[in-house]
Amino acid sequence: MKVLLVSLYHPELVRGGAQTVAYELFQGLRERPDVEPVLLASIDHSSPALYKSGARITGFDGRPDEYLLLTQEYDYVWEKSGSVMLAESYAEFLLLIKPDVVHFHHFLTIGIDFLTLTRRVLPEVKIVFTAHEFLTICPANGHMVRRTDASLCSRASAVRCHQCLPDRAPEHYFMREMWMKRHLEAVDIFTTPSRFMIGQFENWGLERSKFVHVTNGLLPHGIQPPAASAGERRNRFGFFAQLVDSKGLHVLLQAVTLLRASGFNDFIVEINGDNIQFATPARRQEIEDFLAAEEALPLAERNVIFNGSYHHDQLRGRMARVDWVVVPSVWWEIFCLVISEAWSFGRPVIASNVGGPAERITDGVDGLLFEMGDARALAETIRRACTEKGLWDSLAAGITPPASRAEMVAGFLEVYEGVNVSAAAA
Repeated sequence: MKVLLVSLYHPELVRGGAQTVAYELFQGLRERPDVEPVLLASIDHSSPALYKSGARITGFDGRPDEYLLLTQEYDYVWEKSGSVMLAESYAEFLLLIKPDVVHFHHFLTIGIDFLTLTRRVLPEVKIVFTAHEFLTICPANGHMVRRTDASLCSRASAVRCHQCLPDRAPEHYFMREMWMKRHLEAVDIFTTPSRFMIGQFENWGLERSKFVHVTNGLLPHGIQPPAASAGERRNRFGFFAQLVDSKGLHVLLQAVTLLRASGFNDFIVEINGDNIQFATPARRQEIEDFLAAEEALPLAERNVIFNGSYHHDQLRGRMARVDWVVVPSVWWEIFCLVISEAWSFGRPVIASNVGGPAERITDGVDGLLFEMGDARALAETIRRACTEKGLWDSLAAGITPPASRAEMVAGFLEVYEGVNVSAAAA
């Protein structure tokens, strides 16, 4: 079986959950003697040196079966490619590869219209689409967070979308929904990494029977008992994510400010991440101002350490420095791969109480949940984590190892082969 995986970005160029999962799947499929995977990952003009004159699809770093789609003239309003030549090159690529399955892990920077194009070029191919967010439903970055009051959105409509993005008339969002659904008709099977997503898509009008839950998986690290903190205090917290608005770093920094103001300083927060250029200007300024002020403090008075970006092979060392992993996301947070990473190293997670984290974490058993977006609630949870005796040991003991890469591969192979799909969708 030949499987073409189409991904938003290559994880070695731009870190992110969707592209990391796509690459883990690619690597896992390569271990199977009965599968021949090919990866096509998009890039945008944030990597200008990788663009070649006249080229639209190129190899990547001399790696076999890994290719880059050089995004051209992308239309972020209609989520489509504006380049006829790029579409032609993609069609030629499909005919050259001749896959049995085309598995889209995203369409951003690629184009929702590439689903229909795939079907037109290869009428018999099986098309699988994994939803890593709600971009088909929600034009506000697919987060389904209302820009009017930052509350979670459970239902899209022309008027509600217009309220969040008033630059366009309600009729535009009606047409956008029709446009999205028209291209989604090309998909044979949809998969989601979290079960709660299926209800959202069903409410939007898609057939539940076409959806299957397949969990994300990672190459297992093996549960490692963390080194004890000084004085057996479990008071070191880690943030591992992109520095963008939806990941909620600002909520964590506000919680730090509240703890200090209350006189509580016996904790350390380590920030690991990058891509702050994708944050809104206001959030970027807020984060940069906080970190600059922290850097100006005497070393002994700092509660926050900024470690910057990291590669996957550095994760073990970064995790070894903390006792807890904090996930303060302010959107649905579909799956949250960092929860799996934290659990694979035996670290309990403190997370917002919605979406993927709420589905995965059992509060008080293998982690702690707090009210999404509430810096005071997070501050109290951090204080509790630092001071409640036996809490860390109890939660660490309650952790179940996350799904492995092999389990994820097996799940997707069942989808590709049509095994138990109807039962899984029920």
